[in-house]
Amino acid sequence: MPAPTALLEKLGVHLDPELLVLALTHRSFAHEAGGIPTNERLEFLGDTVLGLVVTEALYRRHPDLSEGELAKMRAATVSQRSLAAIARRLELGRYVLLGKGEVRTRGFDKDSILSDTVEALIGATYLSHGLETARELVHRLVDTTLDAAAGLGAGLDWKTSLQEAAALRGFGAPVYEVTFEGPEHARVFHASVTAGPVLGLGHGTAKKHAEQAAAEQAYRALQALPVDGSAPDAAADGAADDGTPRARA
Repeated sequence: MPAPTALLEKLGVHLDPELLVLALTHRSFAHEAGGIPTNERLEFLGDTVLGLVVTEALYRRHPDLSEGELAKMRAATVSQRSLAAIARRLELGRYVLLGKGEVRTRGFDKDSILSDTVEALIGATYLSHGLETARELVHRLVDTTLDAAAGLGAGLDWKTSLQEAAALRGFGAPVYEVTFEGPEHARVFHASVTAGPVLGLGHGTAKKHAEQAAAEQAYRALQALPVDGSAPDAAADGAADDGTPRARA
């Protein structure tokens, strides 16, 4: 593992060496080391601090938005994928302590491990310095994502947006089907969703990523239909042979 001081410089905080090592200790490493403590308790704490700081920031920055819209923006900001992207910018995978099995399966680049470690580092910062310093760290890490979330619109949560769009057109709740292939460490998920007459398809390295991709495709196709549920002529060029509108890849 590279010198952790370089990581602290990127984070802009000082942590006691023992606490820093704990924040970087994945359960796979702890198991192989004889059951030493893991970063899971710090992750639990950091998740709460992260949620509080992001929720407060959204509340103050967007006084005109509804609770539902704020919830979507928060979910997009603190999602596993968003936190993993932050971790990759920090090159955090170089510092995480992993067991041999996780190293072999490239655990240092898994969204779940990276996002959990970001939360553990936030938790460690809170324990060491209190809420204000932890708040400053969270803002340094997520403000870019937070700002981008304001412009995502339906893309904040494609599954919720699809459900709302389907309801507006008098269709039932979207129905998802998910399959997967490949070994556990390199699994690929394939999702399909039916929303009224529309079919969306998506793929991803996690079930929820595949479902979000399928929902996005179906949502975009559903936008061609008016809210009364009758298909306009303009949507005909996107129809399947049987006349069913389908989302384009």
